[in-house]
Amino acid sequence: MNKYELFTKSTQAFFYNLKQVPIQRMLDFDFISKRKIPSIAAIIHPGRKGFHKTFFGNKEILIPIYSTIEDAVDKHKHVDNLINFASFRSAYDSTKKALGQESINTITIVAEGIPERESKELFAIAKEKGKMIIGPATVGALVAGTFRIGHAGGDLDNIIESKLYRPGSVGLVSKSGGMMNEFFNIIARATTGIYEGVAIGGDAYPGSTLLDHILRYEKNPKISMVVALGEVGGEMEYEIIEAKKLGKITKPIVMWVSGTCSDIFPWQVQFGHAGAKVSSDRDTAQAKNQKLREAGIIVPNSFEEFESTIAQTFKKMEDNSINSVNSEQKLQELNMSKQKLPDEISIDLQSINKRTSTSVVSTICDERGEEPLYSGISLSELVKKNKGLGSIIGLLWFKKELPTFFTEFLELSMILTADHGPAVSGAHNAIVAARAGKDIISSLASGLLTIGPRFGGATDAACRYFKEAHGKKQDAYSFVQSMKEKGIRIPGIGHRIKSKQNPDKRVEILIEFARKNIPSQTYLNYALEVEKTTLQKADSLILNVDGCLAALFLDVLHSSNQLSAEEISQIIYIGYMNGLFALARSIGIIGHVLDQKRLGEGLYRHDTNDILYVKETNNL
Repeated sequence: MNKYELFTKSTQAFFYNLKQVPIQRMLDFDFISKRKIPSIAAIIHPGRKGFHKTFFGNKEILIPIYSTIEDAVDKHKHVDNLINFASFRSAYDSTKKALGQESINTITIVAEGIPERESKELFAIAKEKGKMIIGPATVGALVAGTFRIGHAGGDLDNIIESKLYRPGSVGLVSKSGGMMNEFFNIIARATTGIYEGVAIGGDAYPGSTLLDHILRYEKNPKISMVVALGEVGGEMEYEIIEAKKLGKITKPIVMWVSGTCSDIFPWQVQFGHAGAKVSSDRDTAQAKNQKLREAGIIVPNSFEEFESTIAQTFKKMEDNSINSVNSEQKLQELNMSKQKLPDEISIDLQSINKRTSTSVVSTICDERGEEPLYSGISLSELVKKNKGLGSIIGLLWFKKELPTFFTEFLELSMILTADHGPAVSGAHNAIVAARAGKDIISSLASGLLTIGPRFGGATDAACRYFKEAHGKKQDAYSFVQSMKEKGIRIPGIGHRIKSKQNPDKRVEILIEFARKNIPSQTYLNYALEVEKTTLQKADSLILNVDGCLAALFLDVLHSSNQLSAEEISQIIYIGYMNGLFALARSIGIIGHVLDQKRLGEGLYRHDTNDILYVKETNNL
């Protein structure tokens, strides 16, 4: 990107704060401008993460949401713009964090009312780092047919009317956002249209000045003339006058300072914006307009003549270049402003008007083609590569092609937990349902519904506790003591039948697998240290299969090097291990159901001798 171009066709931005209307407006502008990629790469919203479902034309897309600027930058290192829709209370902190990110070069601050001290500090940081701030108190900027910030340009009708879906050749800079949108329309009528327009914001101390953008336009060969709109108060117009005198501005510039009525008031006047305040004769619109004229800048006699002055200046500029090599092209550009709406734009608008929102979002499987795609990989390819069930789980659950040791762990886990006999609650419930004449699916559901904190769910809980304790750098003894003080039994520790002298063969198999295959065994080693501590209390307080599975699951997650710390935390929180247990145990439960039906077993009734009947008393 050239220094004079803040936004191009490939520019993508972070959008700070989830604001659905300006986000959709930006994407609608992208669509009718024929952008290939959305201008918003990600949304940053504190305390929230996931995806925002929105439209790109008539198709729905998902934009990722991150809770912090740092996370967004880490995932999208190519993004160099941040559009800050934070409130005036939090705009300072979020902008300062954004300025600290090396990859972010341009920040637009929409909020009004940021304290001047905070604004000045932000601008000083930006200047030191060579970064650009647009705002505060701005609607942003727009490069025709290329990039739009938030509400810049107004609604879609104004975008079309002002022909902002394709680039013109005029650069516009204004303090007022509302007037910028109006001037888009004026310039479209008087010239080939806008190339770029920026509203610097109405605060007394904006992050960038009128002159900053005029000098950018001066360097941009795609901009042939400049239109600027100032206002009473401040020194910005005098900076432009000085630059003109020094020859820094050579392109035709038409400018007007609004607020000419201020001289009828016998007192100091502020016109809306914080910076539009007349405190001396030098601050008045009349004084500024006169000085601009004297410096050689084109100034209309009144605001009403602004449009005709722009048109005359543009025509004169075109007439002067009529003999140039590109004269035919220039004349074609000039006539573009009189052309009717292109057919493809009309079609795009119809497409936008007919769009409807979907009810379900799916990111793992697409069955609309000749064959289903699992996370983008066809079934034919999976069969050809002889991918096992662990690989399929990786694609459908983790949305990734997992390393071999990970998929082998998943498959081993299912083998070891597929069944544990007819006495456990899940199998027992399914057997009772099957013998009551229920079908296979109903019987399976009956068994699966028992999965929870005391049956299967201990694996998820063990994952969370081991991860939290290790993350806090608690040694095994401290962890055991803290759980004791809380009155919480350690999930994954203890067995009714197995003990130190009678170890669980499944645990031995898992440990042997880990030692041979898993690169990092941090959590397994931690769990075994916990076991050493608990065995000092009782021989039955061993690391059971649930606890071993939990520790190894944490180890394979970290060893894969494909998942961020945030993704791993989400996986543990959602309950992936419960899902794996349910998947594996379904095999055994279905086996028990089929077994009962094959044997023709009748209705089950529990033996009354196995029930203690007690007359209700106040003590129970």
